[in-house]
Amino acid sequence: MPVTKKTALSQQNTRISRLTPMEKMQLSKKGVSKKYLEKVKAKTMLDYQKLANVLSINRATLINKKQEEKFSAAQSERIIGLDALYNQGLEVFQDKGKLNGWLNTPNKALGGKIPYDVMDNQFGREEVLNLLGRIQWGVYS
Repeated sequence: MPVTKKTALSQQNTRISRLTPMEKMQLSKKGVSKKYLEKVKAKTMLDYQKLANVLSINRATLINKKQEEKFSAAQSERIIGLDALYNQGLEVFQDKGKLNGWLNTPNKALGGKIPYDVMDNQFGREEVLNLLGRIQWGVYS
């Protein structure tokens, strides 16, 4: 079976959760394309405004980027981080609807904030990942 562009992108998207931190670092330095962002957008079911907030990237930048054009290393790191976090959430919840519900519901462990609202920086994403880990291991969160 020949590998098409669509198949290769799908494999890359699935593969992201299996990459080591060093591999993710190298990928972010090369930059990810708008096509990659579109896959993350579809997976997370976020509109451009919410995606811009979560990634701390101007909405116009997200929209106006050409399909093959690469994001900067810093922007790519945040996009890859969101993708990895979402994949982790899917592993924990085993259901996109449940995960999206949890990501959009105020959480006591986050001071009553919605997980998506604290994911606009590295520390917020780390805290959400920690909560997902606690849920996965059955620790009250």
